[in-house]
Amino acid sequence: MSIKEIIRQFKPEHHNLLNIMHALQNSNPGNYLTKEALEETASYLGLTKASVYGVATYYTMFSLEPRGRYIIRVCISPVCEIIKAETIIKHLEKVLGIKTGQTSSDRLFTLELSECLGQCHKAPSMMINDRVHNCLDKNSIEEIIEEYRQMSKSD
Repeated sequence: MSIKEIIRQFKPEHHNLLNIMHALQNSNPGNYLTKEALEETASYLGLTKASVYGVATYYTMFSLEPRGRYIIRVCISPVCEIIKAETIIKHLEKVLGIKTGQTSSDRLFTLELSECLGQCHKAPSMMINDRVHNCLDKNSIEEIIEEYRQMSKSD
């Protein structure tokens, strides 16, 4: 689907901005918003380019840079932090061979931080795309990452 086709699925009303941006980012194989997509959105909704870029850069769920197929968001809320979120992050960096904010060379994984995933009762937690993983430890992280690697091979 083209950018215009995606945008036109929504009524040209300002309150549809976030939904349009999610649809555009989700349809992009690089999991990011292109300059063209943001400009088309601004035009369609009658907004300034600056206001659309402002929204895109304000919310951490949006990216202006290409990312991996799987976006890993590690919770760093106080509860997860107490239950060793830093250990989880360091182990993910080791397993993936990247630092937080980077994308793996195979373009499969991007590692990001999240303020809260709403999973305090099962901390520490991470989300990969739309799927939440709880009660993490080094072994479970390795199993989860391997599962995603295998899924990518079967697609």
